[in-house]
Amino acid sequence: MKALSDLIAVILFFAIYLFSKNMVAATAVAVAVGVLQAAYTLYKHRRMSVMQWIGLITIVVFGGATILLNDRMFFMLKTTILTWLSALVMLASQLMGKNGLKLMLGQELQLPETVWNRLGWAWVVFFIVLGAVNLAVAYPFSAEREALWVNFKVYGYLPLTIAFAIGQGIYLSRHLPKEES
Repeated sequence: MKALSDLIAVILFFAIYLFSKNMVAATAVAVAVGVLQAAYTLYKHRRMSVMQWIGLITIVVFGGATILLNDRMFFMLKTTILTWLSALVMLASQLMGKNGLKLMLGQELQLPETVWNRLGWAWVVFFIVLGAVNLAVAYPFSAEREALWVNFKVYGYLPLTIAFAIGQGIYLSRHLPKEES
């Protein structure tokens, strides 16, 4: 349910853009939905995770800049900034010997330390590559690239992320403790 909730802003952004071809209007909807989702999460759970805060701040800052300056570049850059920030956080935790994934999922999953490390490094590399691909698709942030970037965001970025997560799930399944009959 949470994953679907996280996609609401993306779905509404794409729908508004598809019908209006107006990046600023679509961005305004995404920012409003992001703020409403954060407010609901704070109301319901009294807290948000670090990644939820980072996501909220980036959508408000870069979406707000897009709206105020009427410049698509800021919102197109948001994806790269967010994925590279995620990579940086994961990298820092890996280098400090505190696996970020293990900190988030260690309560639910019992895995050998080598598996946690491989997963952590895989996500660092994935986030770096995904941010670079987003930048390559968006650059030079022109009106001509706008439609290509929006389509990539929905038909490329999202499926790549889902495929990577499924691949991680398959890898994980080989290392989960076996249940006794």
